[in-house]
Amino acid sequence: MTMVPANLPHRLDRTVLIHARPETAFRYFTDSARWAAWWGPGSSIEPRAGGRLTIRYPNGIKAHGEVIEIEPPRRLTFTYGYASATPIAAGASLVTITLTKDGENTRLDLTHAFDDAAVRDEHVQGWRYQLSVFANVVCDETLASANERIDAWFGAWSEPDDARRTVALSQVVLPTVHFKDRFGSVATLEDLAAHLTGVQRFMPGLTIERAGMTRRCQEVALVDWVARSANGEERGRGTNVFEFSVDGFIAAVTGFWHQNL
Repeated sequence: MTMVPANLPHRLDRTVLIHARPETAFRYFTDSARWAAWWGPGSSIEPRAGGRLTIRYPNGIKAHGEVIEIEPPRRLTFTYGYASATPIAAGASLVTITLTKDGENTRLDLTHAFDDAAVRDEHVQGWRYQLSVFANVVCDETLASANERIDAWFGAWSEPDDARRTVALSQVVLPTVHFKDRFGSVATLEDLAAHLTGVQRFMPGLTIERAGMTRRCQEVALVDWVARSANGEERGRGTNVFEFSVDGFIAAVTGFWHQNL
């Protein structure tokens, strides 16, 4: 039977929002491959009460623990200590992670209980970092197709046929998609499709394509683009800020022109 450490009066509390459903985020506590994607190669977890967990940090430090409680998709509690027994011996501290639905997001509340206040304080920055990594790792999986959808977005802007353009947009954006730049402001897929019809009417043959790598932090992506006329002449460059839904669809786009047409 797993023993819960006693007399741990010093708490470290952290909260972070995860752009995913609780069921999606909780998979990282029940699957060793995902657990390792968060913590580092060689990390593993046995998702059952009494199950062993291992954390191998990129710098070679190793931590161990045992699962005390696992309640999908809501709560994970486990003991935590270092293989070296410094500054925490194996089983000598207790971590509780709780996931709660918060609108479209999941709120992750973490409590790490210690027997020593100074050791607690040493772990504040570590958890600040690790929970940020966790939020991004979850989104890296749920938004694995982000680049394809971004390219499809630009492809729709370049599509001269109204019907094909609308079909292409419907496959990558929400019906309630919002878009704004200096030349347009729309709030639905229908209005966006009509706006792009106007773009092709007044600038026939215009194409827009992604320029360079996508830069993404959780559900927000920053993408540079270049616009060209029908003869291939460059007409302008800019940057779009994309926001994605928890299902990976484009929810909102804000466009910035570096050069005007």
